[in-house]
Parts: sequence; structure tokens; C-alpha cells
Amino acid sequence: MSTTSPTPVTTVATAASNTTPSSTPSAASDFLYHPYTRTALPFVNGGLAGMAATTIIQPIDMIKVRLQLAGEGISTGPRPSPLTVTKDIVASGRVLDLYTGLSAGLLRQAVYTTARLGFFDTFMGSLKTRAAEKGKGIGFSERALAGISAGGLAAMVGNPADLALIRMQSDGLKPAAQRAHYSGVADALTRIAKAEGITALWAGCSPTVVRAMALNFGQLAFFSEAKTQLKARTQLSSRTQTLSASAIAGFFASFFSLPFDFVKTRLQKQTRGTDGKLPYAGMMDCFRKVAREEGLLRFYRGFGTYYVRIAPHA
Repeated sequence: MSTTSPTPVTTVATAASNTTPSSTPSAASDFLYHPYTRTALPFVNGGLAGMAATTIIQPIDMIKVRLQLAGEGISTGPRPSPLTVTKDIVASGRVLDLYTGLSAGLLRQAVYTTARLGFFDTFMGSLKTRAAEKGKGIGFSERALAGISAGGLAAMVGNPADLALIRMQSDGLKPAAQRAHYSGVADALTRIAKAEGITALWAGCSPTVVRAMALNFGQLAFFSEAKTQLKARTQLSSRTQTLSASAIAGFFASFFSLPFDFVKTRLQKQTRGTDGKLPYAGMMDCFRKVAREEGLLRFYRGFGTYYVRIAPHA
């Protein structure tokens, strides 16, 4: 009598294992590692970080702008301080007036900071790859070039939002009858374009670009360099290295960019007088008039406030 040999257990196990679907990355992981996503992440992360910082430091930015506009064209008189400016803003309205222009500030960060940090990260990635192929490291000059290029490219795109921010923050300095009372950044951009022309949205673009290049030279290049040096020469924790590098980068960024930020604020705030003329013909004219009428140190008024504003972004 013939007998049928039983199917080996190992054969069944092998067959079962062959029918089990191979493990594959989840849809979310696959999306995150997609080349397009990897390219976009630096831009998105940079924009979100910038918007979060803007929300926190908006009152400081408001005080900085009011300090820069105080005593325009006058070399003498009482010198405003961050405390007196804050008191004046609160006394003439509400505490929330310190957040005037927040919508424009957020739009500016969404456009400018997203591009700035994204471009910088992309440039640094390319430089690191090129340096690795040559068996070298990234030097200070390469970091500086990446920072300057990133800032300059992003500044022109973000200028309209920057201008709207200055107009909204300076509106309270005008006589009550002349105030625009912008309801938000969209309202400001629309009304400025209609009243002054679309090109008016790029008023002060030259100092804005130069400011961005100077800011990024100090902020991004010095941050990378300071962190590299701290890592190589100290035993500080990673968090302490990051905070220390941010403080160092914030100082140099403020020092290099504040004069251009000052001129940018003056140019973006100005409107034509009854004679149809603007107070300043351009960046160099503003530099000359402020230096002559208000003194060279006026360009660094509010340095401490500006530093507090810049350091978190580093």
C-alpha cells in the first residue's frame, strides 16, 4: 500500500514567508524622503521658525522702528529710550498696539526668511559636497558668500511686505486725521499700490538688499563659524554652543546691518509732501542728510533693541 509523505514543515514555512508582503516604508516616510520634499524642507522649516520668532519679538520691532523715526531731521532735543517709546505707545492706545503690523511681519517672514534660510542651507549643502570631493572643509569665506547670496536673493522678494510693515508701524506717528488705519497687510499693500503705484512697494529696496546681505554676513556666517570654533575649542554642551553662537552672530549681524536698517526704515516710511517731493531721493541721499542733520551716531540709535530683535533669528 502506497503512502503519501507529509509535506515538510520547512516547506510550508518557506511558502508562508514568500506570501508575506515585504516591509516597505510608510507613505509618510516615503513622502518625507522624496527629493522634492527634501529640497523644500529647508524653506518650510526656515519660514516657520522665522514666523514663530516674529510673533514673539514683534513688540521689540515696533519699538525699534519708532526709535529710528524719532527726532527725524533734528540733531538736538530729548533722546527717546525703549522705555519711553513703550510708554508713549501704550498711553496713546492699547498694549496690543505694540503688535501693530504683525500680519505684515508674518508675511515678510513667510516670504523673506523662508527663502533666506532655504537658500543658505541649499548653498551650504552644495559647498560641503564640493569640499568633500576635494577632501577639504568649509571655510569662513564660503559661509560668508552663502549668507550674503541668500540674503540678497530673498530681500527683493520680501520688500513689499517689509514696506507694509513699516507703514503700519509708523502710522500712529501721524496726526490723527492723516492716519491710514490699515486693517491688515493685504489692505496696506492694496492701498499703497493704488495710491502710489505698484513700484512704490519696492521703495527702499536698495538698503533692504544691502541690509539683508550685511545681516546674513553677520548672522549666518558668524553663527556657523562661531559654532564650529566652539565645538573645536570648548567642552560646552551642544545647546550651550548653539546659544553662544547665536549671541555672537546676533552682535555682528546687528553691527553690520543696523545703519542700512535705519535708512531702509526712513525710506519706506516717507511719503510725498504737499509739494509732491519726497524727503529723501534715495539711499545715499538719506545717509548724507541724516549724517549732516542728526549726526553719525544716529544710525546706531536703538542698537540694544535691535540686537534683542536680531539674536533670536540667528
